[in-house]
Amino acid sequence: MGSSEEAPEGTVENLLEQDTLKWVFVGGKGGVGKTTCSSILSILFARVRSSVLIISTDPAHNLSDAFQQRFTKTPTLVTGFSNLYAMEVDPNVEHEESLGSDSDGFMSDLTNSIPGIDEAMSFAEMLKLVQTMDYSVIVFDTAPTGHTLRLLQFPATLEKGLAKMMSLKNKFGGLFSQMTRLFGVGDDFGEDDILGKLEGMKDVIQQVNKQFKDPDMTTFVCVCIPEFLSLYETERLVQELTKFEIDTHNIIINQVIFDEEVVESKLLRARMNMQQKYLDQFYVLYDDFHITKLPLLPQEVCGIEALQAFSYYFLSPYQASIARGTVEELEQRVSILREQLQDAEAELDRLRKGKQKF
Repeated sequence: MGSSEEAPEGTVENLLEQDTLKWVFVGGKGGVGKTTCSSILSILFARVRSSVLIISTDPAHNLSDAFQQRFTKTPTLVTGFSNLYAMEVDPNVEHEESLGSDSDGFMSDLTNSIPGIDEAMSFAEMLKLVQTMDYSVIVFDTAPTGHTLRLLQFPATLEKGLAKMMSLKNKFGGLFSQMTRLFGVGDDFGEDDILGKLEGMKDVIQQVNKQFKDPDMTTFVCVCIPEFLSLYETERLVQELTKFEIDTHNIIINQVIFDEEVVESKLLRARMNMQQKYLDQFYVLYDDFHITKLPLLPQEVCGIEALQAFSYYFLSPYQASIARGTVEELEQRVSILREQLQDAEAELDRLRKGKQKF
């Protein structure tokens, strides 16, 4: 396949060998197979780690579909495993529950005035929950790129939210307490409680943020497909991750059409040639990355057995079964053409018999 064949094929073996990893984020553009890749990574980690948790932070949860098992906001053991757990976090529900019954109205209005603070608080609550659990590694199946980048900005968002609330307290003084009562919040829940809650969340997220910036503990796996928009999105994601000081050195290129087994379809051949152009660019841009190429399959990868079968290509570079220009390739072409001819003759016989009935 051109120049990319000459480049060394990468796998995700380097991630499995890094036994200090605690947090593994999997992200990229929508529709490129992030959930499938994160699910398989969690399965692979379960082979070498004592306990693994995979969390979906994507509002459109697909983990349940990938594993064909129902998951909730509580870690659930994946069927067939003794050390792999999965959970799906709904930011809106988590946020509502984290506020407490006394402060719903007031806190809702307050957080709405600070862009992104509600998501930040939800994420902090989830991290606080995860930190109390003893998992060897945690895999995040993230939402499309924009949402993921906001997630990485949460520490700064919480800082701003806290600063804004402090300025309100200093500026309005006693009026702040009166506002809490006006919103129906009891005397036992004043500004100190609100600020303490935010402060506690900020402490948690700052602590985790330090781990996120430690390449020994955290890495980000970019998933993409060999198309222009996905290449562009991956470049933007890598730049943002660098800006946030988050390690990334693995790229998974999904849905690759390999030149094998006689690709006779003009459409497939055109797609393959287009993909090759972008594959070449990936190898030029990310020559120091571990690039794993996954084949386009004729069926969806759903269920434990399918995920485990597909995981083979995460550890062993895909090899075309028959090379072009060989005797084997010509023999296969002849065999395929004979089968097609037999099918066409059978269909023709059916049509002729059908006409004879009328």
